[in-house]
Amino acid sequence: MTSSEVPTWEEIARHHGRFLYTVAHRLTGSDDDAKDLVQEVLIRVRRGLSTYQPGNLEGWLSRITTNAFLDEVRRRRRRPVERLPDDPERVVPPTPGADIALDAEALPADVADALRGLPPEYRAAVVLCDVVGMSYAEISESLVVPIGTVRSRIHRGRALLRTALT
Repeated sequence: MTSSEVPTWEEIARHHGRFLYTVAHRLTGSDDDAKDLVQEVLIRVRRGLSTYQPGNLEGWLSRITTNAFLDEVRRRRRRPVERLPDDPERVVPPTPGADIALDAEALPADVADALRGLPPEYRAAVVLCDVVGMSYAEISESLVVPIGTVRSRIHRGRALLRTALT
């Protein structure tokens, strides 16, 4: 498949699933939340694939992932959910494959904790820049904010990370 062809949903799920999970895990900081986010992203990809213009597929997927994450953060703020207590009688769900678990654990625990402590808008900008490796212009397009706002969020997010890590 060339960059000028529109991929099928199955190709995206098969070839970019790990990428989506990694971005989702960095945004959510939780394996279960990351899995839920990837499912939501794949649903949105299926709906939006007909309007996809061939180009930067990972940028497009990052934008969908980030928007789904921020939508969920806003939804939780509007309707806080009280978690159910752990039920010891429930069967433990299967663990992710070793390669996925290794990717998820690539950041040291203190960095991952500090990243989870950032406000969602800063976390999204820092993850897209420092973990995914997107340019400021791509992040601006992904988050639908001006480049100046992207720079500000990354700067403030990194400053908060530095403070949390010292």
